[in-house]
Amino acid sequence: METTRQKRIAKIIQMDLAEILQGEVRKGGIKNLIITVSKVKVTPDLNLAKVYVSIFPSDKAEEIVKALQSQAKLIKHEEAQRVKHQLRKMPDLIFYRDDSLDYIDKIDKELKNGSNPID
Repeated sequence: METTRQKRIAKIIQMDLAEILQGEVRKGGIKNLIITVSKVKVTPDLNLAKVYVSIFPSDKAEEIVKALQSQAKLIKHEEAQRVKHQLRKMPDLIFYRDDSLDYIDKIDKELKNGSNPID
């Protein structure tokens, strides 16, 4: 069970990472790409933050998550600059793909077609 401090730190990291990632997409001039930080989970010792990102279009998601993971130290540094007055130590970042939207879309399509999505 997450403590109040873990939740608060996760929310701060989530908001700042969303701004950082969307800013990088805009700076890079990449069009037709949306990156959303859907959830952040911080470990009880505050050393690790698991960042779940939702990427649209989803066909490029795996390569983008790999790119984010390879640039995790630079992203962590940028995030640390933003939260330096709130945290003593910035947790390490691990990026994961959040495919819940794809899963929901698949179920929705199956229900519209009349087939059972559980089968």
